[in-house]
Amino acid sequence: MLKESNDKKRKFRETVELQIGLKQYDPQKDKRFSGSVKLPKIPRPNMTVCILGDAVHCEQAEKLSIPFMTVEDLKKMNKNKKLVKKMAQKYNAFLASDALIKQIPRLLGPGLNKAGKFPTLLAASEKMDDKVNELKQTVKFQLKKALCLGVAVGHVELTEQEIFANITVAVNFLVSLLKKNWQNVKSLNIKTSMGHPHRVY
Repeated sequence: MLKESNDKKRKFRETVELQIGLKQYDPQKDKRFSGSVKLPKIPRPNMTVCILGDAVHCEQAEKLSIPFMTVEDLKKMNKNKKLVKKMAQKYNAFLASDALIKQIPRLLGPGLNKAGKFPTLLAASEKMDDKVNELKQTVKFQLKKALCLGVAVGHVELTEQEIFANITVAVNFLVSLLKKNWQNVKSLNIKTSMGHPHRVY
């Protein structure tokens, strides 16, 4: 798979995606699961995180060149659904200061929640860059109506061993969420952004 990607060099860093097909699972009756797991290596280095911060956090974010928004910026949106949706599309994830996280629904309405991007808490004691990297390392499994899932588990600049380690952690975590564990797994495929799927299970 990595060789295939190297042979056809793209103008961007290709992501390695894990595609999972499930069986003997009824999304209508069975519990729809949702869970997040931290992978050993960052699968998507280009992932953008925005800080919704108090004065201290906004200052830190500026020094670290991390995008941020203040309470005033959020108030200016005036719960405008289009603006909130645009903001949710612009970033992959959000971190919010303790003082702000409770105000998000009041300031922005349900937009971020609907987009599945409600901010993660950034405590005053936590190091911002560590927390941002932790978010970048985390992948989320969420079953909706379809019996297939896809998550990023790496990119083509990682070594085979690093991608393998990420896949192992991701698959074992997913299997632990399933009612009948491996009996619910129909297939596992890995593919690069532009490559062909390779079946591994």
